[in-house]
Amino acid sequence: MASETNRTDSSAIAQARAQSLSTMLRRAAERHGDKTAIICGDVTWSYAEFHEEMERLAAGLRALGVMPGDRVAILARNSHAFMALRFAIARADAVLVPINFMLTVDDVRYILEHSGARVLFADMHTIETARGGGAGLVSHLLGMDGEGLSPPADVPSWVSLRSDAGLAPEARGGEDLLQIVYTSGTESRPKGAMLSHNSVLWQYQSCIIDCEWTPDTVALHAMPLFHCAQLDAMIGPALHVGARNIITSSPAADNVLKLLSEHRITSFFAPPTVWISLLRSPDIGGCDLSRLVKGYYGASIMPVEVLRELRELLPQLRLWNLYGQTEIAPVATILFPEEHAQRLGSAGRPTLHVETCIVDDAMNPVAVGEIGEIVHRSPQLLSGYWQDPERTAEAFAGGWFHSGDLGTHDAEGYITVVDRKKDMIKTGGENVASREVEEALYRHAAISEVAVIGLPDPKWIEAVTAVIVLRDGHRPSEAEVMAHCAQHLAGFKAPKRVIFAENLPRNASGKILKRDLRLSLVGG
Repeated sequence: MASETNRTDSSAIAQARAQSLSTMLRRAAERHGDKTAIICGDVTWSYAEFHEEMERLAAGLRALGVMPGDRVAILARNSHAFMALRFAIARADAVLVPINFMLTVDDVRYILEHSGARVLFADMHTIETARGGGAGLVSHLLGMDGEGLSPPADVPSWVSLRSDAGLAPEARGGEDLLQIVYTSGTESRPKGAMLSHNSVLWQYQSCIIDCEWTPDTVALHAMPLFHCAQLDAMIGPALHVGARNIITSSPAADNVLKLLSEHRITSFFAPPTVWISLLRSPDIGGCDLSRLVKGYYGASIMPVEVLRELRELLPQLRLWNLYGQTEIAPVATILFPEEHAQRLGSAGRPTLHVETCIVDDAMNPVAVGEIGEIVHRSPQLLSGYWQDPERTAEAFAGGWFHSGDLGTHDAEGYITVVDRKKDMIKTGGENVASREVEEALYRHAAISEVAVIGLPDPKWIEAVTAVIVLRDGHRPSEAEVMAHCAQHLAGFKAPKRVIFAENLPRNASGKILKRDLRLSLVGG
């Protein structure tokens, strides 16, 4: 009898302590009811309306047959529908699988098959890819709308799910699985990072405090919501505190500048490629960006020269550098605005709920200034890779999560990311960090963007190669670029070859795809 009582008490305690993503939104609605939560095109929802939307869609998912733990996929661009479904899936105790809308039919099919998702949402831009990728795999394909664009008439609409049937309290939360996010690395098949409710909510706390999210923030969300950076480092924490959120599906410079000005945006996140596009836009001079006081960048390293340009053009803008990856939900370290002046190019120090170390191959901490792998410990971390125990064990070897990034630290613990392990170039027996070469090239006034890679070479084994996108109106020769590098780099680090390109391949998160670049140049 005592044992049974203890079990009952434990269950009651667990229920009282339960925390999930959907309870977060319910509490935000209770605190901020009539305040605007989301604006997307001509759709505006208050926090109370957003919460009601979540409840009705979650009831509809249950009526569709979605059970606790089932995977539900979204293949779509940013919209109010995306965010409503994101929370509704959690409220239905199911698991979100966000899919990169730039993937091919075969890629989408792999993720759907690997994750076991049986319900798939798509918008008018992705519906044909969804049909092909989901054929024979998904039981239900539903259409989404956003920014005035509706799904095809022959596909059931997401709004048809809405139901007024009441739902019981959340059955899942804590360490239960919230989402499986497939990484956008360069491997042949992506890994499904399993993130729990706790992982994401711990990360929200880190971002709220260290990124200064407040109820009076007005944030523009233009980067893809399928990626953790926009979904969980930006709009999630913003909703948690009751901020106003403007959602758009296009990070194009003309669209972003218009919305920044029109909505008097105070907070904006983008990778360096997008910040560069804003700086280069002819429209920037006619936009009122005086309210933009908080800027965040991440996904890849911001060139020091671009940071200086931003500070000159927008002196009121305080900049945060957020470094991390999907597997840590995603923010690991932060360089604060006040630290930029002395540490331009640094990734900062660990955020609130993260412990970070730089180690050698034997897992020994490296000395100040020495290069090693960046590893983490944190409650924000993934609980493993979906159906991949081997890569899970490899990632957590030694009781730390291995990021795959190389870095150094100074005496005060500030981290500088040197390169991805796979992007370190071994040329003539010497190691060359591509980032160091890129920073030197960005000092040239004619260069807009650059990616440095190693290409096969009979003499050097790998030849340091610079692929360059020029600014409008500039046409330097290869010899001129080589001469510039000779002034700023040791001889073995300078590019052996310069290639001029119209653009650089990148994924929807703004990361330059160096693997794709290598393949396009060497043919395999």
